[in-house]
Amino acid sequence: MIEFRSVTKTYPDGTVAVADFDLVVPPHRTTVLVGSSGSGKTTLLRMINRMVEPTSGSIEIDGTPVGERDPVKLRRSIGYVLQNGGLLPHQKVIDNVTTVLRLEGTPKTRARDRAHEVLDVVGLDRALAERYPSQLSGGQQQRVGVARALAADPNILLMDEPFGAVDPIVRAELQTETIRLQQELNKTVVFVTHDIDEAFLLGDQVVILSAGAQVAQVGSPSEIVENPASDFVASFIGVERGRRALRPKSTARGTVLVDSAGRTQGVLVEGSQ
Repeated sequence: MIEFRSVTKTYPDGTVAVADFDLVVPPHRTTVLVGSSGSGKTTLLRMINRMVEPTSGSIEIDGTPVGERDPVKLRRSIGYVLQNGGLLPHQKVIDNVTTVLRLEGTPKTRARDRAHEVLDVVGLDRALAERYPSQLSGGQQQRVGVARALAADPNILLMDEPFGAVDPIVRAELQTETIRLQQELNKTVVFVTHDIDEAFLLGDQVVILSAGAQVAQVGSPSEIVENPASDFVASFIGVERGRRALRPKSTARGTVLVDSAGRTQGVLVEGSQ
């Protein structure tokens, strides 16, 4: 379990990125931090592995403050996936995947075997192990980034807008793969995005943030959609507009659901009313 206790982050120029933030991240679930630019979501994520230090308050993992742990050892124990993969361009895929294992002194043969295993897990052909990142597609690079984060089998996986730089089709594929991986691996995942649809698709717990990492609402996707806590939340998730503002429409083939722009979003199944 990860717990934020009265966490504040103020930068030297006086900017308050996070103000008195409290949150419990349950184990073996996916918690998504979602908000617009400047809402502090990435700052919160990076405080978990001490890439950013809080000005006050504390973050605890299983009851131990992260501030009491060696930052290098802490980071190696936590998987971290960046938006652009963050791969080392001059190293082959297999060397990127085994980075943490090699730093921890894992024998080369065992590290390479583990790399091949996690490439299988993320759906990449083992033949890609000998290629360089520039020889891969954007989606493949992101999968390598996930494989690297999983190589040391961490309990916690941090994902910082990992699919923001790929096209919509690849993004949908990666989202589906993320759901599959979580079902298989049961990690404690903290995922950052600005896309509310992505948040609702991936998150067991969704945290909607306003400026200064103020918590507008915490809950499951269903809880938030069915009972938005404020006008801000209702507007942010699009309850009164867009794809979530659905109405039935009769057609020759049955009843469909259309959004506020008249676009069909689904089919109403008989007996579901």
